[in-house]
Amino acid sequence: MSHNPTSTALIVGASRGLGLALTEEFLKRDWQVIATVRGTRHTALHDLAAHSHGRLEIEAVDIDDDEQVAALHHRLRDRRLDLLFVNAGIAIDPDKSIRDTSTEAFVQMMVTNALSPMRVIESLQTLVPPSGTIAAMSSELGSVSENLDGGWEVYRASKAALNTLMRSFAARHTGDPRSLLLIAPGWVRTEMGGAEAPLDISESIPRVVDTIQSRRGHAGLRYLDYRGQTVPW
Repeated sequence: MSHNPTSTALIVGASRGLGLALTEEFLKRDWQVIATVRGTRHTALHDLAAHSHGRLEIEAVDIDDDEQVAALHHRLRDRRLDLLFVNAGIAIDPDKSIRDTSTEAFVQMMVTNALSPMRVIESLQTLVPPSGTIAAMSSELGSVSENLDGGWEVYRASKAALNTLMRSFAARHTGDPRSLLLIAPGWVRTEMGGAEAPLDISESIPRVVDTIQSRRGHAGLRYLDYRGQTVPW
């Protein structure tokens, strides 16, 4: 599929792992990419930007900080985002059951994985045109009906919360022509996914981008895996 080289994606949470790989993939496909990091530290994203011929711009934002999100919106207020993709997420002691999870860890995961991504979407969706796409990185673990094996209890709950909040967003925007997506990238070998994960980033992320592209121009919310298959709620 050919792409307009002036298409612009904003990837929120792109300093490493899946977000960095998404940025690389969109650059390969001739997109202009704005990608975010937390703080001012040097990351692999900065190395990528140095060789991007100006097609990769880096912005700093901590999505848990409402003032920083508002400031990012202000800086980008004159831009058009063909894709807004919120990738940021954390897993704190993911193997602990709810019995052993501290209130602090529970709250932090819920805020960073569900509340903050939706606040970013609420704020920045004004920059996404009718033909654009708004997406958030969910997980197969966010599926309530597919939770037959347990494990990663609070992380699962945070992604299920994200899914529910995205459905509420879609319900409030009935008739919105934009494509809304919750993406389950598969269990991928990253710092978060671990060494035992079956998928390499190169097996997941190009297909994630294919899936995003295949839904371009299709209104409504879909919960899809990296192969474009529907994930049960």
